[in-house]
Amino acid sequence: MTKQGWVGNGRAAAGWGVGYGAFGLGCALSGTELWGASWSGWVVAGVGLAAAVAGWAAVRLGPVRWLTGVLWLLCGLAAVAAWSLLMDVVTLMFGQSVDSVPDAVHKALAAVGTLLLAGAARARRPVVRAAAPPAPSSAPATVQLTAWAGTLAFVPYVVMKLIWAFGGSFAGISGDQMYAGYVHNGSSGLWLALERWGLDGTVLLAAIGVFLLWGLVRPWGQVFPRWTLPLRGRRVPRWLPLTPALIGAATLVPYGLVGIGYLALCAVGVFGIRQGELATAEQALQVGWVGACAFAGYGVALAVAARSYWRRTAE
Repeated sequence: MTKQGWVGNGRAAAGWGVGYGAFGLGCALSGTELWGASWSGWVVAGVGLAAAVAGWAAVRLGPVRWLTGVLWLLCGLAAVAAWSLLMDVVTLMFGQSVDSVPDAVHKALAAVGTLLLAGAARARRPVVRAAAPPAPSSAPATVQLTAWAGTLAFVPYVVMKLIWAFGGSFAGISGDQMYAGYVHNGSSGLWLALERWGLDGTVLLAAIGVFLLWGLVRPWGQVFPRWTLPLRGRRVPRWLPLTPALIGAATLVPYGLVGIGYLALCAVGVFGIRQGELATAEQALQVGWVGACAFAGYGVALAVAARSYWRRTAE
């Protein structure tokens, strides 16, 4: 990494910190709640200030080991703050409204910060650049096994959703009840049409996610394959798979892992789980476990695959 490279990354992280901090300060002064807490805006403002200082320090001090740790810590905090962003994106894609616009904006800002802070942290390490792009290659066997695990993690979730889409019952709730819930929540005509055809929208998104996952670990994710016709043989831009992969991982890993922890505490009676349209807490736990394990398993696999792709395609 050249000096200009890590200076640019540091400036980008610092600029994001200023914007993120200003957003948090605005929420705090206006009384806008994030995560349902009145004090949350001050926390966001503090994280933004810390990111601005760390980014400025990266520009001024150069490669310093302790600063790398600070940047990675802030990156982790931003990733946690982006929790459930993907769910909001899916909601908006199908014409529904998010629960809270400020929360959705905050998650989007945090996701951007996750990428910029990770770039600044990685820029601390000198990297030897190759004269030409590396040849397309498969991920190591362990990474491909992780991709298989992430794929299989979605199977129970897909089965559950398809049972409802075809009118069957799962965990005490029927497909008709699920459809009525979609109508009540204001789902778009496209979403409702897919449900009537037996094609749940989230199942289609899961299929796209699995396609992305395997593109990160197989050579065809680096060079467009023959079936892409006009693009075949051309190099796949690194940002094309890495952008959705990094955002997806930053969203799904904390969402799934926090969900698993919450469900575990509900199972032992520490918390009471929201039943929603389900008749009993046991049924709510059953549905919750299916979703949380799917998101956590796929999210972790996506993070591992993205890291492998990043390293294998570095010039």
